[in-house]
Amino acid sequence: MARLYADEQFPRKISELLRTFGYDVLTVQEAGNAGLGIPDPEVLAFAISEDRAVVTLNRYDFIRLHRLQPNHSGIIVCTEDRNLERLATRIHEAISAEGTLRGKLIRVNRPTE
Repeated sequence: MARLYADEQFPRKISELLRTFGYDVLTVQEAGNAGLGIPDPEVLAFAISEDRAVVTLNRYDFIRLHRLQPNHSGIIVCTEDRNLERLATRIHEAISAEGTLRGKLIRVNRPTE
């Protein structure tokens, strides 16, 4: 199973739901990095150092970072979805479809209703 690093804006409940799928999810809070205003490039660098894919709602900044630094452990960018269970399931499905996340940018978009 993939090792994930949930950034500061990523809902903790989704991290917990991803754990029920078997993912090893480290949150910014658990890593002791919450509330420090750590810039996104440093968030990505930390994830790389821990061999974890970043999972985030901060799509634009991390898409840009992927283009600037494609040698990472994976970046999963999501659109907000009030249905947290549905978002966790879509993230799981997207990860499962990829195999390895290394160097990949995965986009998980909210379905149109």
